[in-house]
Amino acid sequence: MTIATMRQLLDAAEVGRYAVAGLVVLGWEDAVAFVEAADETGLPIILQAGPGCRRYTPIPVLARMFRHLADQARVPIACHIDHATTLEECLEGIEHGFTSVMIDGSSLPLADNIALTQRVVSAACPAGVSVEGEVGFVGYAEGRGSRFTAPEEASRFTAETGIDALAISVGNLHLQQEKTDGVNFAALGAVEAATTVPLVMHGASGIPPTTRKLLAHQHRVRKFNIGTELRQAFGTALRKSLADQPSSFDRIELLKPTIAALRAAARDAITGIGPATLS
Repeated sequence: MTIATMRQLLDAAEVGRYAVAGLVVLGWEDAVAFVEAADETGLPIILQAGPGCRRYTPIPVLARMFRHLADQARVPIACHIDHATTLEECLEGIEHGFTSVMIDGSSLPLADNIALTQRVVSAACPAGVSVEGEVGFVGYAEGRGSRFTAPEEASRFTAETGIDALAISVGNLHLQQEKTDGVNFAALGAVEAATTVPLVMHGASGIPPTTRKLLAHQHRVRKFNIGTELRQAFGTALRKSLADQPSSFDRIELLKPTIAALRAAARDAITGIGPATLS
């Protein structure tokens, strides 16, 4: 299947009134399972390489792995650099074949965030690469707190940068292990009224499936970043594999059962925010 950009997938989702899953990859087993789940559901996905993944595996290796799997898939797959904080990180992703990048300037003053994002868009656009930005700050469970997205800042940011998608903070949290349903719908509605670009919800593992479905079908959230619940599925499956094979030292055999568990978890996540006829 032809590899896709994030914008291509989100534009199709906008027409169909659904959302696309941005699935956080940490290794080969994750990526294989996610693409298999996409093929089983018939729905596109975004394979995401976040900071932790990039610290462990070099970007050129990740790019080849992602693109190899995307080339074998029956559905469109986008290959995404998540939470890059510098132009250089984005340029490296673009150079090696990622089809979308997220430049995260959310910790910067708005003017600096805009300036940094403009530079990334200027580099990405000629290469046919999509760009996601962030306004406000999505906090972390038991960590740094959030700063909600101000509608007037979101409006200015999207107008001045030309980004393809906007990550917003409206009660969602990174690394949340329990479903809390903390989305502030009034805050979301204000951002929707002030912008026109597809919206992205980070920290989707902390949002109940019924709420994710509502956000996908009745609001303009077109991408959900999902990582923690998938890591939980991986960890549970790996612990069982180790317990079931106490004398094994074969890494491949020990890790193999995690693929089925990850595939099932990813399949649920993908279909839960997909077209209403499937979810």
